[in-house]
Order: sequence, then structure tokens, then C-alpha cells
Amino acid sequence: MLKTEKINNVIVVRFNNIDRFNALIVEPVKEQLKSFFNKPDTRLALNLEGIKFIDSSGFGVFLSIMKTANNNHGQFKLCNIKPEVMELFRLLQLHNVFDLHETQEDCVQSFT
Repeated sequence: MLKTEKINNVIVVRFNNIDRFNALIVEPVKEQLKSFFNKPDTRLALNLEGIKFIDSSGFGVFLSIMKTANNNHGQFKLCNIKPEVMELFRLLQLHNVFDLHETQEDCVQSFT
């Protein structure tokens, strides 16, 4: 369901053959993403390339992961967001909450 790679000490996660992040898959995705933050100071970039739709449960997972990251002194960022999905972030005012980047390269370089 998720593919993971490490680039410059940043864990980059992307969805594998999935274009909708909705209630059908949120629990396993949430558990897998949270597990990365078992280690303090984790840097995780979630690449949303290919995702065409996110429902409220998907946005709830992002908020939950951000909280977990903050509690463990980690960092969580999102990148490669399609325009139609970015519209949802804006509509929900979440573009002000999350650290969003246009490309994976920009996202990975933004970690301090």
C-alpha cells in the first residue's frame, strides 16, 4: 500500500497504486505512518503524487500524524499535491496547518 525510501536522512513515503485516500484504507496507512515516529527526531515526507482525492478521514490521518511527529520531536511534510487535492487543503484551511511543498526534491531539502 505504501512505498518507502530514504533520501538524505528523510523517510519519503508514497502511495503504491492508489489514487484515493479515503476511509477504506486510512487505518493501515495511519498505523504504518505513526510507526515511523517511534524513533525520535524522524523526518518524514509524504509524497501525494497520484492521489486525486482525499476524504475527511484522510485529512484526519494527516492531523494525527502531525501530532505524533510533534510529540516525538519529528517533522512531517507533504509534497506533490495535485491541484484538485490542493483545493481541498485550501477549502479546509489546512494549507496553513501543514508544511506543503510542490516537489519531492524541495520537500526533502526543506528539512533542517
